[in-house]
Amino acid sequence: MNIQKRRSVVFIINPVSGIQDKDSVIRRIEEGIDKDGIDWTIRYTGHAGHAVEIAAEAARAGVDSVVAVGGDGTVNEAGRSLTGTDTALGILPFGSGNGLARHLQIPMDTRKALEVINEGLIEQVDCGKINGTPFFCTCGVGFDAFISFKFAEAGKRGMLTYFEKTLLEALNYQPETYELETEGGKVKYKAFLIACGNASQYGNNAYIAPRATITDGLLDVTILEPFTVLDVPSLAFQLFNRTIDYNSRIKTFRCKSLRIRRAEPGVAHYDGEPMVTGADIHVEIINRKLNMVVPREKEKDATGMLSTAADFFSGIKMINDAIVDDIVRRNKSLIRKLTKKE
Repeated sequence: MNIQKRRSVVFIINPVSGIQDKDSVIRRIEEGIDKDGIDWTIRYTGHAGHAVEIAAEAARAGVDSVVAVGGDGTVNEAGRSLTGTDTALGILPFGSGNGLARHLQIPMDTRKALEVINEGLIEQVDCGKINGTPFFCTCGVGFDAFISFKFAEAGKRGMLTYFEKTLLEALNYQPETYELETEGGKVKYKAFLIACGNASQYGNNAYIAPRATITDGLLDVTILEPFTVLDVPSLAFQLFNRTIDYNSRIKTFRCKSLRIRRAEPGVAHYDGEPMVTGADIHVEIINRKLNMVVPREKEKDATGMLSTAADFFSGIKMINDAIVDDIVRRNKSLIRKLTKKE
Protein backbone atom coordinates (compact mmCIF):
# COMPACT_ATOMS: atom_id res chain seq x y z
CA MET A 1 0.00 0.00 0.00
CA ASN A 2 1.34 3.42 -1.01
CA ILE A 3 0.61 5.81 1.87
CA GLN A 4 1.23 9.44 0.95
CA LYS A 5 3.05 11.51 3.58
CA ARG A 6 1.02 14.31 5.11
CA ARG A 7 2.47 17.74 4.51
CA SER A 8 2.93 20.45 7.13
CA VAL A 9 2.03 24.06 6.37
CA VAL A 10 2.37 27.21 8.49
CA PHE A 11 0.27 30.22 7.44
CA ILE A 12 1.78 33.57 8.42
CA ILE A 13 -0.88 36.27 8.49
CA ASN A 14 -0.04 39.96 8.50
CA PRO A 15 -3.23 41.51 9.91
CA VAL A 16 -2.44 45.02 8.66
CA SER A 17 -1.12 44.47 5.12
CA GLY A 18 -3.05 45.43 2.02
CA ILE A 19 -6.57 46.76 1.73
CA GLN A 20 -8.70 43.64 2.25
CA ASP A 21 -10.51 42.59 5.42
CA LYS A 22 -8.74 39.55 6.88
CA ASP A 23 -11.30 38.73 9.57
CA SER A 24 -12.63 35.94 7.36
CA VAL A 25 -9.27 34.51 6.31
CA ILE A 26 -9.28 31.71 8.89
CA ARG A 27 -12.71 30.62 7.73
CA ARG A 28 -11.54 30.65 4.12
CA ILE A 29 -8.50 28.55 4.99
CA GLU A 30 -10.59 26.09 6.99
CA GLU A 31 -13.01 25.71 4.08
CA GLY A 32 -10.38 25.41 1.36
CA ILE A 33 -7.43 23.53 2.87
CA ASP A 34 -6.92 19.83 2.11
CA LYS A 35 -7.56 18.46 5.60
CA ASP A 36 -6.83 14.89 4.49
CA GLY A 37 -3.33 15.68 3.28
CA ILE A 38 -2.15 18.74 5.22
CA ASP A 39 -1.46 19.53 8.86
CA TRP A 40 -1.70 23.30 9.20
CA THR A 41 -1.28 26.03 11.76
CA ILE A 42 -1.74 29.80 11.70
CA ARG A 43 0.66 32.39 13.12
CA TYR A 44 0.02 36.15 13.23
CA THR A 45 2.72 38.78 12.89
CA GLY A 46 2.84 41.30 15.69
CA HIS A 47 5.57 43.67 14.53
CA ALA A 48 7.85 44.46 11.60
CA GLY A 49 10.24 41.57 11.00
CA HIS A 50 8.11 39.06 12.89
CA ALA A 51 7.46 37.01 9.74
CA VAL A 52 11.24 36.57 9.40
CA GLU A 53 11.34 34.96 12.85
CA ILE A 54 8.27 32.77 12.34
CA ALA A 55 9.50 31.48 8.96
CA ALA A 56 12.95 30.74 10.39
CA GLU A 57 11.39 28.73 13.22
CA ALA A 58 9.29 26.78 10.71
CA ALA A 59 12.32 26.01 8.53
CA ARG A 60 14.32 24.77 11.53
CA ALA A 61 11.38 22.55 12.49
CA GLY A 62 11.34 20.99 9.03
CA VAL A 63 7.93 22.38 8.00
CA ASP A 64 7.19 21.60 4.33
CA SER A 65 5.74 25.01 3.38
CA VAL A 66 5.33 28.46 4.87
CA VAL A 67 2.49 30.47 3.31
CA ALA A 68 2.68 34.26 3.50
CA VAL A 69 -0.82 35.71 3.84
CA GLY A 70 -0.38 39.36 2.96
CA GLY A 71 1.48 41.50 0.45
CA ASP A 72 5.00 41.68 -0.91
CA GLY A 73 6.37 42.90 2.42
CA THR A 74 5.12 39.78 4.22
CA VAL A 75 6.31 37.62 1.31
CA ASN A 76 9.75 39.22 1.52
CA GLU A 77 10.07 38.65 5.27
CA ALA A 78 9.04 34.99 5.01
CA GLY A 79 11.11 34.36 1.89
CA ARG A 80 14.37 35.69 3.29
CA SER A 81 14.28 33.04 6.05
CA LEU A 82 13.43 30.23 3.62
CA THR A 83 16.10 30.97 1.01
CA GLY A 84 18.55 28.08 0.90
CA THR A 85 16.34 25.79 3.00
CA ASP A 86 14.13 22.82 2.09
CA THR A 87 11.00 24.66 3.24
CA ALA A 88 8.96 26.13 0.37
CA LEU A 89 7.31 29.54 0.24
CA GLY A 90 3.64 29.82 -0.71
CA ILE A 91 1.47 32.92 -1.10
CA LEU A 92 -2.14 33.79 -0.34
CA PRO A 93 -2.30 37.29 -1.88
CA PHE A 94 -3.83 39.87 0.44
CA GLY A 95 -1.61 42.87 -0.23
CA SER A 96 -2.11 46.15 -2.02
CA GLY A 97 0.15 45.19 -4.95
CA ASN A 98 0.91 41.43 -4.81
CA GLY A 99 3.76 41.76 -7.31
CA LEU A 100 5.37 38.33 -6.85
CA ALA A 101 2.03 36.50 -6.72
CA ARG A 102 0.86 38.22 -9.91
CA HIS A 103 4.15 37.45 -11.67
CA LEU A 104 3.78 33.77 -10.77
CA GLN A 105 0.10 33.95 -11.80
CA ILE A 106 -1.09 32.80 -8.41
CA PRO A 107 -4.83 33.56 -8.38
CA MET A 108 -6.00 36.59 -6.44
CA ASP A 109 -9.09 34.58 -5.47
CA THR A 110 -8.36 32.97 -2.07
CA ARG A 111 -10.16 29.71 -2.84
CA LYS A 112 -8.16 29.22 -6.04
CA ALA A 113 -4.92 30.26 -4.34
CA LEU A 114 -5.55 27.60 -1.68
CA GLU A 115 -5.90 25.01 -4.44
CA VAL A 116 -2.32 25.90 -5.41
CA ILE A 117 -1.21 25.29 -1.80
CA ASN A 118 -3.14 22.00 -1.70
CA GLU A 119 -1.45 20.73 -4.86
CA GLY A 120 1.97 21.69 -3.50
CA LEU A 121 3.87 21.93 -6.78
CA ILE A 122 7.39 23.23 -6.05
CA GLU A 123 9.70 25.18 -8.37
CA GLN A 124 13.13 26.56 -7.53
CA VAL A 125 13.26 30.30 -8.24
CA ASP A 126 15.84 33.07 -8.11
CA CYS A 127 16.20 35.67 -5.41
CA GLY A 128 18.09 38.94 -5.37
CA LYS A 129 20.05 40.98 -2.85
CA ILE A 130 20.54 44.73 -2.59
CA ASN A 131 23.43 45.53 -0.25
CA GLY A 132 22.85 42.12 1.30
CA THR A 133 19.08 42.58 1.83
CA PRO A 134 17.04 39.91 0.00
CA PHE A 135 14.34 40.80 -2.51
CA PHE A 136 12.21 38.57 -4.70
CA CYS A 137 10.34 40.93 -7.00
CA THR A 138 12.11 44.25 -7.67
CA CYS A 139 14.51 46.70 -6.10
CA GLY A 140 15.79 50.05 -7.23
CA VAL A 141 16.84 53.65 -6.74
CA GLY A 142 15.49 56.97 -7.86
CA PHE A 143 11.88 58.05 -8.01
CA ASP A 144 10.29 54.66 -7.28
CA ALA A 145 12.40 54.36 -4.12
CA PHE A 146 11.44 57.91 -3.13
CA ILE A 147 7.75 57.08 -3.65
CA SER A 148 8.05 53.83 -1.66
CA PHE A 149 9.20 56.00 1.25
CA LYS A 150 6.20 58.32 0.79
CA PHE A 151 3.84 55.36 0.34
CA ALA A 152 5.06 53.78 3.58
CA GLU A 153 4.08 56.99 5.40
CA ALA A 154 0.56 57.00 3.93
CA GLY A 155 -2.35 55.98 6.11
CA LYS A 156 -4.18 54.36 3.18
CA ARG A 157 -3.00 51.58 0.88
CA GLY A 158 -3.95 50.59 -2.64
CA MET A 159 -3.21 51.62 -6.18
CA LEU A 160 -4.97 54.99 -6.10
CA THR A 161 -2.96 56.00 -3.04
CA TYR A 162 0.18 55.08 -4.97
CA PHE A 163 -0.98 57.17 -7.94
CA GLU A 164 -1.73 60.10 -5.64
CA LYS A 165 1.71 60.02 -4.03
CA THR A 166 3.33 59.61 -7.44
CA LEU A 167 1.53 62.54 -9.03
CA LEU A 168 2.14 64.88 -6.12
CA GLU A 169 5.89 64.39 -6.44
CA ALA A 170 6.65 63.38 -10.06
CA LEU A 171 6.53 66.77 -11.74
CA ASN A 172 9.06 68.27 -9.33
CA TYR A 173 11.39 65.30 -8.85
CA GLN A 174 14.98 65.93 -9.97
CA PRO A 175 16.72 62.99 -11.72
CA GLU A 176 20.18 61.98 -10.53
CA THR A 177 23.31 60.85 -12.36
CA TYR A 178 24.33 57.24 -11.71
CA GLU A 179 27.38 55.21 -12.67
CA LEU A 180 26.45 51.60 -13.41
CA GLU A 181 29.03 48.81 -13.42
CA THR A 182 28.31 45.26 -14.61
CA GLU A 183 30.44 42.34 -15.71
CA GLY A 184 30.41 44.06 -19.14
CA GLY A 185 31.83 47.42 -18.07
CA LYS A 186 30.78 50.87 -16.83
CA VAL A 187 28.24 53.40 -18.12
CA LYS A 188 26.74 56.63 -16.79
CA TYR A 189 23.10 57.66 -16.97
CA LYS A 190 21.08 60.59 -15.79
CA ALA A 191 17.98 58.73 -14.69
CA PHE A 192 14.56 59.27 -13.17
CA LEU A 193 14.75 55.75 -11.77
CA ILE A 194 16.71 52.51 -12.07
CA ALA A 195 14.71 49.35 -11.42
CA CYS A 196 16.26 45.89 -11.03
CA GLY A 197 13.77 43.12 -11.70
CA ASN A 198 13.95 39.54 -10.58
CA ALA A 199 10.25 39.32 -11.39
CA SER A 200 8.50 41.44 -13.99
CA GLN A 201 6.37 43.91 -12.04
CA TYR A 202 6.04 46.24 -9.09
CA GLY A 203 2.54 44.93 -8.36
CA ASN A 204 -0.99 45.69 -9.58
CA ASN A 205 0.17 44.50 -13.03
CA ALA A 206 2.55 47.46 -13.43
CA TYR A 207 5.27 45.80 -15.53
CA ILE A 208 8.54 47.68 -15.02
CA ALA A 209 10.61 44.72 -16.35
CA PRO A 210 8.14 42.97 -18.68
CA ARG A 211 10.63 40.40 -20.07
CA ALA A 212 11.94 39.28 -16.66
CA THR A 213 11.71 35.66 -15.61
CA ILE A 214 12.34 34.36 -12.14
CA THR A 215 14.47 31.33 -13.04
CA ASP A 216 17.11 32.64 -15.48
CA GLY A 217 19.72 33.81 -12.96
CA LEU A 218 19.71 37.35 -14.38
CA LEU A 219 18.62 40.82 -13.28
CA ASP A 220 16.45 42.73 -15.75
CA VAL A 221 17.55 46.36 -15.35
CA THR A 222 15.22 49.15 -16.51
CA ILE A 223 16.47 52.75 -16.70
CA LEU A 224 13.94 55.54 -17.12
CA GLU A 225 15.70 58.61 -18.46
CA PRO A 226 14.42 62.16 -17.81
CA PHE A 227 11.12 62.90 -19.54
CA THR A 228 8.61 65.70 -19.99
CA VAL A 229 5.10 65.96 -18.61
CA LEU A 230 3.76 65.13 -22.07
CA ASP A 231 5.43 61.69 -21.87
CA VAL A 232 3.56 60.70 -18.72
CA PRO A 233 0.33 59.27 -20.22
CA SER A 234 2.16 57.06 -22.72
CA LEU A 235 4.64 55.85 -20.08
CA ALA A 236 1.77 55.01 -17.73
CA PHE A 237 -0.13 53.16 -20.44
CA GLN A 238 2.93 51.16 -21.51
CA LEU A 239 3.72 50.30 -17.88
CA PHE A 240 0.42 48.44 -17.66
CA ASN A 241 0.30 46.82 -21.11
CA ARG A 242 3.81 45.32 -20.80
CA THR A 243 5.43 47.48 -23.49
CA ILE A 244 7.34 50.06 -21.45
CA ASP A 245 10.63 48.67 -22.75
CA TYR A 246 9.64 49.96 -26.23
CA ASN A 247 9.52 53.58 -25.02
CA SER A 248 12.34 55.82 -26.25
CA ARG A 249 12.92 57.08 -22.70
CA ILE A 250 13.66 53.54 -21.49
CA LYS A 251 16.97 51.66 -21.59
CA THR A 252 17.19 47.99 -20.57
CA PHE A 253 19.85 45.32 -20.11
CA ARG A 254 20.45 42.07 -18.24
CA CYS A 255 23.26 41.20 -15.86
CA LYS A 256 24.13 38.94 -12.94
CA SER A 257 25.53 41.68 -10.74
CA LEU A 258 25.18 45.46 -10.76
CA ARG A 259 27.00 48.19 -8.88
CA ILE A 260 25.28 51.57 -8.71
CA ARG A 261 27.18 54.67 -7.65
CA ARG A 262 25.51 58.00 -6.96
CA ALA A 263 26.76 61.30 -5.63
CA GLU A 264 25.56 60.82 -2.06
CA PRO A 265 23.60 58.45 0.21
CA GLY A 266 19.84 58.21 -0.28
CA VAL A 267 16.77 56.04 -0.42
CA ALA A 268 16.51 52.71 -2.22
CA HIS A 269 13.76 50.10 -2.11
CA TYR A 270 13.42 46.32 -2.05
CA ASP A 271 10.04 44.78 -2.92
CA GLY A 272 8.47 48.19 -2.34
CA GLU A 273 9.98 48.63 1.15
CA PRO A 274 12.17 51.75 1.56
CA MET A 275 15.72 51.58 2.88
CA VAL A 276 18.54 54.12 3.24
CA THR A 277 21.86 53.21 1.64
CA GLY A 278 25.22 54.78 1.05
CA ALA A 279 26.32 56.22 -2.26
CA ASP A 280 27.45 52.75 -3.45
CA ILE A 281 24.85 50.02 -3.98
CA HIS A 282 25.43 46.40 -4.96
CA VAL A 283 22.62 44.36 -6.50
CA GLU A 284 23.04 40.68 -7.35
CA ILE A 285 20.94 37.68 -8.34
CA ILE A 286 21.21 34.22 -6.81
CA ASN A 287 20.02 31.49 -9.15
CA ARG A 288 17.30 29.05 -8.02
CA LYS A 289 17.86 29.47 -4.29
CA LEU A 290 14.24 29.46 -3.07
CA ASN A 291 11.66 26.65 -3.22
CA MET A 292 8.37 28.23 -4.31
CA VAL A 293 4.83 26.81 -4.34
CA VAL A 294 3.55 27.61 -7.84
CA PRO A 295 0.40 26.91 -9.86
CA ARG A 296 0.49 24.07 -12.38
CA GLU A 297 -1.99 25.84 -14.63
CA LYS A 298 -1.11 29.49 -15.17
CA GLU A 299 -4.19 31.65 -15.42
CA LYS A 300 -5.16 35.28 -15.58
CA ASP A 301 -7.34 36.44 -12.72
CA ALA A 302 -10.18 38.28 -14.44
CA THR A 303 -11.50 39.95 -11.28
CA GLY A 304 -8.06 41.25 -10.36
CA MET A 305 -7.42 42.51 -13.88
CA LEU A 306 -10.75 44.34 -14.06
CA SER A 307 -10.09 45.97 -10.71
CA THR A 308 -6.61 46.99 -11.85
CA ALA A 309 -8.02 48.38 -15.10
CA ALA A 310 -10.56 50.48 -13.19
CA ASP A 311 -7.82 51.82 -10.92
CA PHE A 312 -5.62 52.48 -13.96
CA PHE A 313 -8.19 54.60 -15.77
CA SER A 314 -8.90 56.50 -12.54
CA GLY A 315 -5.15 57.04 -12.34
CA ILE A 316 -4.99 58.27 -15.95
CA LYS A 317 -7.66 60.88 -15.14
CA MET A 318 -5.54 61.98 -12.18
CA ILE A 319 -2.51 62.20 -14.48
CA ASN A 320 -4.37 64.35 -17.00
CA ASP A 321 -5.68 66.60 -14.22
CA ALA A 322 -2.16 66.94 -12.85
CA ILE A 323 -0.80 67.86 -16.29
CA VAL A 324 -3.45 70.57 -16.72
CA ASP A 325 -2.76 71.93 -13.23
CA ASP A 326 0.97 72.00 -13.96
CA ILE A 327 0.48 73.83 -17.26
CA VAL A 328 -1.77 76.39 -15.54
CA ARG A 329 0.73 76.85 -12.70
CA ARG A 330 3.64 77.38 -15.09
CA ASN A 331 1.71 79.86 -17.24
CA LYS A 332 -0.19 81.92 -14.67
CA SER A 333 1.28 85.21 -15.86
CA LEU A 334 0.34 84.47 -19.48
CA ILE A 335 -3.19 83.48 -18.46
CA ARG A 336 -3.56 86.74 -16.49
CA LYS A 337 -2.44 88.77 -19.51
CA LEU A 338 -4.87 86.99 -21.82
CA THR A 339 -7.69 87.43 -19.32
CA LYS A 340 -7.01 91.17 -19.04
CA LYS A 341 -7.03 91.59 -22.84
CA GLU A 342 -10.43 89.95 -23.00
